[in-house]
Amino acid sequence: MIGRKSMGRASPVLLVLLALGFFFATYNLLTIIIHNKASYSGILREYRLEDPVIQRPSKAENPKFHVVVTATDAPYSQWQCRIMYYWYNKVKDMPGSDMGKFTRVLHSGNADNLTEEIPTVVVDPLPEGLDRGYIVLNRPWAFVQWLEKATIEEEYILMAEPDHIFVNPLPNLARGNNPAGYPFFYIKPTENEKIIRKFYPVEKGPVTDVDPIGNSPVIIKKSLLEEIAPTWVNVSLKMKDDLETDKAFGWVLEMYAYAVASALHGVRHILREDFMLQPPWDLKVGKRFIIHYTYGCDYNLKGDLTYGKIGEWRFDKRAYLSGPPPRNLSLPPPGVPESVVRLVKMVNEATANIPGWYS
Repeated sequence: MIGRKSMGRASPVLLVLLALGFFFATYNLLTIIIHNKASYSGILREYRLEDPVIQRPSKAENPKFHVVVTATDAPYSQWQCRIMYYWYNKVKDMPGSDMGKFTRVLHSGNADNLTEEIPTVVVDPLPEGLDRGYIVLNRPWAFVQWLEKATIEEEYILMAEPDHIFVNPLPNLARGNNPAGYPFFYIKPTENEKIIRKFYPVEKGPVTDVDPIGNSPVIIKKSLLEEIAPTWVNVSLKMKDDLETDKAFGWVLEMYAYAVASALHGVRHILREDFMLQPPWDLKVGKRFIIHYTYGCDYNLKGDLTYGKIGEWRFDKRAYLSGPPPRNLSLPPPGVPESVVRLVKMVNEATANIPGWYS
């Protein structure tokens, strides 16, 4: 059982070093991954995209869900949370939305300067050294603590991340005990069966019962998350302790841990590709609900994508590790996909209207 020892507030120098380490690790990962839309066809073959069950219950009578984002007090996390919260407030009361209240779960152990601006619950980080530089391990532990200490009125919870922007009103996509999740093309339980079996034994069921999802975005019953979250913590730590697993899963280890923890509890997800889009690979917004801007958007002035190479025009969140992006970012050149244009316009609208934004 892990204890609740606080790491305290890190020094500015340490924060910079951690941020740089995060930048290079994630940038290298995302550069290596080539987004292939055909990968979804594999998901469609192995998993039923629309529904993991033959009969599903109708929409809940009280479908409101609590929006939760886990975060640190680093500037990089703060400015993303501010933009996310701005757009949450813009869409939460629109027709078609089932959004309830909002909480930023701050796992830095101490309150920061955004606690008055954004509804925030402060929880402890993992005991010092336990995450071994993989700060995302604090996410499942943050959920365990939040669920224990918070009063949550809604029956459902949306697990979200700071780099999410609500682009359309989001309904409750979950159905009863089947949460809704987004199928990530790089979460491949069946292709990693040897490793998955270390944590999900044969007697528990086939590997196809481990859904190809992360933990965000996911809309899930609060009671289910209360069961899964402690298992999610323990599986994450066990995966991190296993050298083969750590090497194979890298920066998506904690996503695999959630998928395995859910399967251990017999929970299957409704896979919703329309849950979100990821520029620059998804070209149109359409009826999707969340923009996830984890990938850098690099283009030449002709509007051609130059992914893996810094473009003449670019928007990449990692360019703003130590502070927020300026107001009024330049729009992409002609020919750039609508999804990227929409992203930049939404960032610009938020920064223009959030008080105290540093330009």
